Amino acid sequence: METKVTTDKSKKSTVQRTLRGVVVSDKGDKTIVVSVSQTKYHPKYGKQYTTTKKYKAHDEHNSAKVGDTVAIVACRPISKDKRWRLLK
Repeated sequence: METKVTTDKSKKSTVQRTLRGVVVSDKGDKTIVVSVSQTKYHPKYGKQYTTTKKYKAHDEHNSAKVGDTVAIVACRPISKDKRWRLLK
C-alpha cells in the first residue's frame, strides 16, 4: 500500500490510498475488478503468507483489460461496491 500526500489551497494535507494489482475482470461497463496481493508475516510462526483481496474500481474510458497491472486510488463512493478509481 502506498500513500500520497497532496496539499490544496486551504493548506490541508490529504492522504490518498493507492494500491497496485492485476485486473481480473472487465465485464462491467466502466467497472474493473482488481486483485491486490499482499505479503504478511504470521505473528507467532514468523512465516510469510500471501493474502489476496478484490476491489471494484471505476474505469471511465474502459481502457484496462484483463491481465493489466494497474494502480487504483481511493475516492468517494461511486456505487454500492465501487470506492476506487483507476489511476493508471
